Amino acid sequence: MRRVATGARPDWRDTARARGFVFHTLDGAPYWDESHAYAFGLDEIEAEIEGPSGELHALCLAFVGRAVADERILARLRVPETAWDAIRASWRRGDPSLYGRLDLAYGGTGPAKLLEYNADTPTALYETGVFQWLWLEEALRDRRLPAGADQYNAVHERLIARFRAVAGPGLLAFTADARAPEDRGTVAYLEDCAVQAGCRIAFADLPDLGLQPGGGLCTRAGAPIETLFKLYPWEWAFADPFGAAVGGAPTRFLEPPWKMLLSNKGLLPCLWALEPGHPNLLPAYFEDDPEVAALGRSYARKPLFSREGANVSLVRDGTPLVDGAGPYGAEGFVRQALAELPAFDGRRALVGSWIVGDEPAGLCLRESDGLVTGDDALFVPHFIEPT
Repeated sequence: MRRVATGARPDWRDTARARGFVFHTLDGAPYWDESHAYAFGLDEIEAEIEGPSGELHALCLAFVGRAVADERILARLRVPETAWDAIRASWRRGDPSLYGRLDLAYGGTGPAKLLEYNADTPTALYETGVFQWLWLEEALRDRRLPAGADQYNAVHERLIARFRAVAGPGLLAFTADARAPEDRGTVAYLEDCAVQAGCRIAFADLPDLGLQPGGGLCTRAGAPIETLFKLYPWEWAFADPFGAAVGGAPTRFLEPPWKMLLSNKGLLPCLWALEPGHPNLLPAYFEDDPEVAALGRSYARKPLFSREGANVSLVRDGTPLVDGAGPYGAEGFVRQALAELPAFDGRRALVGSWIVGDEPAGLCLRESDGLVTGDDALFVPHFIEPT
């Protein structure tokens, strides 16, 4: 794994605009950066990222099976009791999931380490599945990459196939905050994938969702929604008055309620307890667990519910490196062994490994100048070097 200067296409903004990639710049700051890329060897992709990602996802599913059968685990994760029945029912019905993203610390040496699982509402999907693939094709055409270069990226095809497999015959609706460009762009991309899969779709802004007298969800126009994709976290949904209707609603959800257990940082100590010493896991404990002392004076402190690096603190040898601010933490914290993101030319790279359905499907890289990847991190494309 290495960081390689490639040079940006002079017209890439025009290309982005033509392709609907309207959030390549956010709040006046760049988000997409193709002045350089990350190069991988095929063996790194297959043995260090793809294979371990499948194993980690399978371990996560095993954990969900245990959690829904043990109220002590649900309580430990601070899942509200009002959500327990909906979570159990969705798991026991076998409600399918669509996609998720494992965030890994990996720099080309040693096994990749799981930092967290964005299993409920991950973004960076369109830029992974479409725009970085287009970048690869044009970089090969323009000889900015060596002939034979490839990319670990089957996200687009897998999403279409997954929609074809899991969407029912009724209306598949999508919802997100239409005012948030990245969220709306992500959902628009998923809508396109669903159309290519033959689904009948509609978009409803979050405030436009309604409840029918029988408890099912509907659009503002009153059309019943059989399946709803929501780019809205389950912990927020269950805290809303509207959330009380979820458990009994005939509407099925993408992502299903059981995915809430995997987006909770309490997953990390639970996985470590399930498979202590696993090469792709970091030691982790709930903060009030006496065994947390085993981490010593170097650790990452994370709220159970947190997004985009908010409220994450990093400590090395007793010295704070990062003391993250934000609105989270009232529900409690976990501590995880410190795994600093690898540095390339003074920048820190986070590897995101996509799972579509239950299979690894591709990767993305977010790059920042700090140790915690926040919402201002750049998206940088990648390629596999020819053998």
